[in-house]
Amino acid sequence: MSRADDIFDENIRTILNSGYSTINDKVRPHWADDGAPAYTYKAFAIVNRYNLAEEFPMFTQRWINFKAAVDELLWIWQKKSNNVNDLNSHIWDAWADETGSIGKAYGYQLGVKHKYKEGEFDQVDRVLYDLKNNPSSRRIMTNIYVHQDLSEMHLYPCAYSMTFNVTGNKLNAILNQRSNDMLVANAWNVCQYAVLVHLMARCSGLEVGEFVHVIADAHIYDRHVDIVKELIEMPKYPAPKLVLDEGITDFYQFTTDNIRLEGYEAGPKIKGIPVAV
Repeated sequence: MSRADDIFDENIRTILNSGYSTINDKVRPHWADDGAPAYTYKAFAIVNRYNLAEEFPMFTQRWINFKAAVDELLWIWQKKSNNVNDLNSHIWDAWADETGSIGKAYGYQLGVKHKYKEGEFDQVDRVLYDLKNNPSSRRIMTNIYVHQDLSEMHLYPCAYSMTFNVTGNKLNAILNQRSNDMLVANAWNVCQYAVLVHLMARCSGLEVGEFVHVIADAHIYDRHVDIVKELIEMPKYPAPKLVLDEGITDFYQFTTDNIRLEGYEAGPKIKGIPVAV
C-alpha cells in the first residue's frame, strides 16, 4: 500500500488526538459561505520523509487530480507566473484581481533575477545551474517569502522554501511550509514537490533520493473533522509509478503531457469540501 497514505493517516490521528484547538482564539480565516471564524485543530512542526527511490508518494484513499497539481507546479516553477490566466484550473481565482494577478507572489518571486559572480539568474535557473556545476554546494535553495513584497501579495506563500542537497548521485530535497490545510492541500503539495524533485534530478543527471516535508502549522479545520475521520478509514491502494517521458532533460520542455502516473488506483473524489479563506 502507498506509504503516503500511512503518513497522512498518522498525521491526522496526531492532530486530532493530541493537537491544539484554536476554538475561541482570535483567528484570521473565515468560512466563505457564512463568514464564521474557521477554527482548526493543529500540530506544530510535523516532519514527513518520503523515499522517492522506493515509491512515488501519491495519496490513494481519495482521488487527487494529479494533472491539475502538476499544472500548478509548472505554473509557478516553469512559467514563473502570478496570473491565473496562465493556469488551467480555477484554484487561485479567489485570490486574483480583475487582471488575474495574485500580486508579487509565488511564480513572480521565482522569476526575479539576482546577480551572482557567474552572472544573473532567477531562483529556478540558479538551482539548475548549481545542480549541474556545483552539486556539492550546501547553498542550493529557493525562498519566495520575501518580506519587502508581502504587502503586494494577495496570499502569503504557504510552501515557501526548497532546499536541494546532493549526496552521492542522489538528489534530496526539503520543502518548508509555514501552513498546511491537511484535507485540502497536503496530498496535493506532497505529490507536486515530489514531481519537482524528479524533474530537477532528471535535468541534472541525478537519481532521486529523499523528499522531506516540514510543516510548521499542520491543521484540520473544524468543519473538516468528520470528513478526515471517514477518509482515514478508506481502503488504500499500491503507490502508482511516476513516468517522465524519455529524452527530455530541459526543465522548460516538460508539460503536463510528459509527466504522468501509471497504475493510479484511488478512492472517490471528495466533493463539497467547505472552503476557508
